[in-house]
Amino acid sequence: MPTSPLDQLDTLKTQFGGNSSRRVLALLKRIDRQNISNANSLLQLHELLLFVRSHPHNRAVLRQADALLKKFANRISQQVHEGSDLSLLEHPEASGLAGLSVIDTFSFPIVRWLTHRNPSQLSFYWEWFEDENRIGELWPTFIPLLEEDTFVEANIPFREWLREARGKKAEVPWLVAQFDQLDIPEEQKSERYNAQKLYVKWHYSYRDSRTGLRGPVRKLFFHDGPLISRRQVRLTEELNKPALPLKRLSVSDSQRAIDLARLASTVRYRELYGFTNGDPRNVLQVDIGRGVVLQIISLPPDKRLPLRAYHAAMIYKNGVPIGYFEGLSLFERMESGFNLYYTFREGETAWLYVQILRVMRQITGVTSFSLDPYQIGLENEEGIQSGAFWFYRKLWFRSTSKEIQKLTEHEEEKIATREKYRTSAETLRQLARAPMILELDESKRGDWDHFQIRNIGFAVQRLVVERFKGDATRLRATARDNLRTSLNLDSSFVSSRTFEDFAVALLLVGDKHSANERDQTLLKQIVTSKCAGSEGTYLRLLQKHGVLRKAFLSHGST
Repeated sequence: MPTSPLDQLDTLKTQFGGNSSRRVLALLKRIDRQNISNANSLLQLHELLLFVRSHPHNRAVLRQADALLKKFANRISQQVHEGSDLSLLEHPEASGLAGLSVIDTFSFPIVRWLTHRNPSQLSFYWEWFEDENRIGELWPTFIPLLEEDTFVEANIPFREWLREARGKKAEVPWLVAQFDQLDIPEEQKSERYNAQKLYVKWHYSYRDSRTGLRGPVRKLFFHDGPLISRRQVRLTEELNKPALPLKRLSVSDSQRAIDLARLASTVRYRELYGFTNGDPRNVLQVDIGRGVVLQIISLPPDKRLPLRAYHAAMIYKNGVPIGYFEGLSLFERMESGFNLYYTFREGETAWLYVQILRVMRQITGVTSFSLDPYQIGLENEEGIQSGAFWFYRKLWFRSTSKEIQKLTEHEEEKIATREKYRTSAETLRQLARAPMILELDESKRGDWDHFQIRNIGFAVQRLVVERFKGDATRLRATARDNLRTSLNLDSSFVSSRTFEDFAVALLLVGDKHSANERDQTLLKQIVTSKCAGSEGTYLRLLQKHGVLRKAFLSHGST
């Protein structure tokens, strides 16, 4: 039986109904009066409070959990004052607690964004800086006469040069501004800044911390009965339910959604491509029930992938960010990445995941969801320990490897016939060596089993060598001109990198993609949607073009 208040709260946090709410509230008030000095216990308390705040028994419990979370920075400050070792709380798996900071080589777009939000929160962390050569190559661009040192001297005092150059301005915003003002494309600005490998220390506020960050809440949901278990989830039944209302956010609300997603990721030492480069003109919000809101972020045309459509969703439960989803789609197949933050994995994970698939299917029209082996444990010990393979298998995913599928069925037989049998970690590693896939359209079963998007890229490289003598510039120009002429597109429309990349991939198809008037019209709509419209529309149009599907499947499955 648990004896400490924290252990008792850990037991009670997922028990609902009866007098559980009264017992949880009493424990929270008791914990409020305790002085907790151990870093492990502080972290345990923090995660318990976040779980209770996101899965509250009633309004009183929610308010009490909020009250304790708002005092958390004071607990941290007290322990720092007393000289306690809190290094555990700065680890990437625990970072983001109120009262602390994170230190990382954040990318240029993120550092610039943080600088615009609140420059006073940022400073360079020079103790970890290592690569002076890169600074010597880059800083002379905007610090006159620095070459007098960098070209011939050793042990150059770069920080002194920086101090003299910036005057009274703070280091981070001044340096970011110098890169931002360079008359070069955005990608090159990022490349040059990132090459410095400068560590930035971000002293985030309470509202930006894991402790206090809150997202959208349409209506608070209080749990008064058992959580929905995996066994209660009927995948096909859920996916075939009527469409949920989707709300397109205004530009200002969309930007706030993107900012929240960036904060939730950055404070955890993570960057997601879709959050860093999100399009404030195209964010959808959907309430999936039980206090869960998704904000689905797409990419602007100039940041889109050459072939796959991209959607990233931030997941909020009663306003608390609890995880994210990333979908990369081509034709009817979506590569799905689901990350529920560790704190919340004792919640309604299976129900939540299926609802997200339901929404993604609604937006994109996909009928197949695939999983990268990393998601289920390949070179991912957390996935092995959590039994991620069986989580997805019990939702009717199958391995794309015939050998592994046989091993799966053999293990399932053991589980069914041997009491208390558990799959070993070694076997789980074997099961995780190939992707898994869920197919809702049986007529296309197996079509994507051996597909990898990089195979299309490899085929293009071979084309560069064989037909263009290694001249990628000529290949790009030829692809661009061929597609513009074929579809009779305005020249201003085809100047984007997105158009050029898509045109390059179409070289693999030849003239087959527009062999008749229907396919030619459809391809023009596809290209227009990819380069300037909605990627959801782009996908649905792709799904109608059988010639393209056959060609890309063939090149991607070799």
